[in-house]
Amino acid sequence: MLGKVFRSKAVARAAVIGLAVGVFALAALAAISITTNARTTSHVRHVSQISDHWAELDVNISVETEALNSYVVAKKFGRDLLDSALHSASPGLAWQSRNGDDLDVQNAALATDAYGAFTQTLIDVRRSTSDPDYTQLLADQAALGSSMLRKMANANVTRHRLAMDAYLADADEFNQKLSLAAAVVCSTDFLLLVLCASILLTHQRRIEGQAVESRYRALHDELTGLANRALLADEIDAALWVAKQQQESVGLLLLDLNKFKEVNDTLGHHAGDLLLKEVADRLTAAVRTSDTVARLGGDEFAVLMPEIDSPEHCSEIARRLLESMEGPADLEGVTVDISGSIGAAVYPLHSSSGAELLQHADIAMYTAKRNRLGVAVYDPSADNHSSQQLSLIGELRRAIDEDELVLHYQPKVSTKTWRVVGVEALIRWEHPVRGLLQPGEFIPQAEENEIIVPLTDRVLTMALHQHRIWRAQDTPLPVAVNVPTVCLLDETFPDRVAKALAASGVAPGALTLEITETSIINDPVRASKILTELRAMGVRLSVDDFGTGYSSMSYLQSMPLNELKIDRSFIRTLSGSHGGTAIVRAVLELARALDLDVVAEGVEDEETLILLGHMGCTYAQGYYISRPVRASDLMAWLGRPALETV
Repeated sequence: MLGKVFRSKAVARAAVIGLAVGVFALAALAAISITTNARTTSHVRHVSQISDHWAELDVNISVETEALNSYVVAKKFGRDLLDSALHSASPGLAWQSRNGDDLDVQNAALATDAYGAFTQTLIDVRRSTSDPDYTQLLADQAALGSSMLRKMANANVTRHRLAMDAYLADADEFNQKLSLAAAVVCSTDFLLLVLCASILLTHQRRIEGQAVESRYRALHDELTGLANRALLADEIDAALWVAKQQQESVGLLLLDLNKFKEVNDTLGHHAGDLLLKEVADRLTAAVRTSDTVARLGGDEFAVLMPEIDSPEHCSEIARRLLESMEGPADLEGVTVDISGSIGAAVYPLHSSSGAELLQHADIAMYTAKRNRLGVAVYDPSADNHSSQQLSLIGELRRAIDEDELVLHYQPKVSTKTWRVVGVEALIRWEHPVRGLLQPGEFIPQAEENEIIVPLTDRVLTMALHQHRIWRAQDTPLPVAVNVPTVCLLDETFPDRVAKALAASGVAPGALTLEITETSIINDPVRASKILTELRAMGVRLSVDDFGTGYSSMSYLQSMPLNELKIDRSFIRTLSGSHGGTAIVRAVLELARALDLDVVAEGVEDEETLILLGHMGCTYAQGYYISRPVRASDLMAWLGRPALETV
């Protein structure tokens, strides 16, 4: 619970703000204390001066009275003393009148009048020389005046001292309150400081923990907790360095599960994840502590084994590992048989670097998978993978991410009006070294290495984006995209198409997906399900290269299709072959019966285009109309007088 408090951002902010407020409060209390003490000191000094002047009045009156008494007793000897004492209190009374409070001013006025009378009596006594009785009378009057003045002075002294005591008592009480407040604020600041320090330490530990966790995540597979490709590469480099120093061998096994995609497609991704975890657990339990088990992605795993004696030893371990991994697995109530294929390569026999070791183990794994061998050790004599092809695969992965792929567009026109009714998007690769590559130079490798799925998604996104640009230019050309078999049989493909349409803001009817007959025949049930979902969205569906696959009336009737594209091989022989003409007519009759549009591919001359129009073919596409061109060039081509856009 306390840890959650320390991790709370709100608590951290409150603690910092509270500490700042506390420091400000301490500063304010210190300022108040300094100001109050200064004011108290000034007030005490002023009151002391007033009190001292009243006390001085008492002393001066007393001195004058003593001088009078001395004069009365011995006139000759007391005259000088009396003369020097006369008017000694006048300056003090004048000061009181200027600097005292209201009551001091009033009392000073009364005292001044009384002192004036007292002084006059002293003067009269000084002047009286003949009558001793009269002199004594005047002296008695002066003594009475002196007593009254001294009482007035002492009363004012007492009043100011009492007031000063009360003022000092109040000041002391206020200072005690300030001290108490300062103690409370200091205690609170101390607690807040401790809280801030605890929060900072907690955050530091959390940041350090996150750094460790981030480092772990960067080097481990999130699903299985195994080493990932990056960590495996580091471990391979380290193992090869040790092996080179100690003249040992290192074995690398690459394992690929059989029919994993079927588990994902039929039971769902959750079941697929459970299967991958089970395989990871079995592999980890079967290897040595010095071995490294890694998941490279998808259903592909790797096992790095230092200190291998020979390729035969590596193969033996691989077979034992495969046996320990294979067998039924319970996936939350569903039993699935696990099987796989393992490819093995050994350093330094089969490679001189970590990348080459991984590459050759991958080749061996595909050999085992293709030939259903279970385990295969890399055989240099049987390796028909050129370094250029292997490099191309890695470069293609990068090309998808770095926008090296471009689309060219080939127009499709109406055979009756010759107006453009749409375009087909065709992929090209602007290779930074080899220049512009045609699909035949990289699509087969993409299909063989399962890069075709992200490649297709990228083409779909690019084509829809271009359609949106054309629509903004008042040229809303519908666009067609080719779909490989692996996508057509992927149950997540409709969702990806829907997301791409939503992201681009393109209407589904503006998109045509072109599939092959082979894709449908491979798994008609699944293909029908996926095509039905796509058609329900409003996407148009076309069968590409119709007539070259396993044509069947049954799939044409059951599949939700919109269009057939007659393969170019039939169109090229149309004008010079009776057989070719018969096939095209048959396809056109079939399409009319099924209410399907027909596109003739490979139209290379005007005669063929005119003939197709007479035969009732709906649309045509080919080099006679236009080669595939960039989007910018297509706009220029559309400006030709002979053609218009729909």
